[in-house]
Amino acid sequence: MSLAVWFSLLTACVVISFTPGAGAINTMSNALSQGWRRSIWGIIGQQLALIVHVVIVAAGVGLLVSRSEVLFNVIRYAGAAYLVFLGIRMMLSKPRTTEVDDDAEVIDTRESHWSMIRRGFWVNLLNPKAIVFFLAFIPQFIRLDQPQLPQYLTLIGTVIVVDVLVMWGFFAAAARPFRRLTRSPRGQRTLNTVFGALFIAVAGLLVFLH
Repeated sequence: MSLAVWFSLLTACVVISFTPGAGAINTMSNALSQGWRRSIWGIIGQQLALIVHVVIVAAGVGLLVSRSEVLFNVIRYAGAAYLVFLGIRMMLSKPRTTEVDDDAEVIDTRESHWSMIRRGFWVNLLNPKAIVFFLAFIPQFIRLDQPQLPQYLTLIGTVIVVDVLVMWGFFAAAARPFRRLTRSPRGQRTLNTVFGALFIAVAGLLVFLH
């Protein structure tokens, strides 16, 4: 991959990562409830899903998904249902007790790393439009007349590094001014309602926007 092509890839990745979506909402929600540092576990889960998306497209399965309306809709509705489930669960969740972590940040009762990784993974994975997007995105940067593996590794590495920096450095950090709201039950209920509604709204976009 030439330097010029890589810079084009880098620019595209930055624009894509800054586009708000379920991943950004999940990251901000984690940052509010678990603290900025621990939100990285949800981001890791989201990156694992991105790797799966790229592998799916590289293996040719993405083309099958994009051409099969039934398969596409099955994944689409499953993804929307999962986001609705997360939204409703968040809106109905009770305010939790708080504790102070080693950075003197007030955080909710700790969620396990694995739980955050798993949720981040499914939030990003159950989005068939991401597969279709990568199907259109990848051919722009992969030369078929050159070795494939180094190009895919460069693409995946760039996508992951940029997305982690944007999610952790921008979206998770952007949640910090609202951290004080998590110190009271009323504030927690307000934030849970807002982020729950956002998850449901993204689910609606996933279903109704073709």
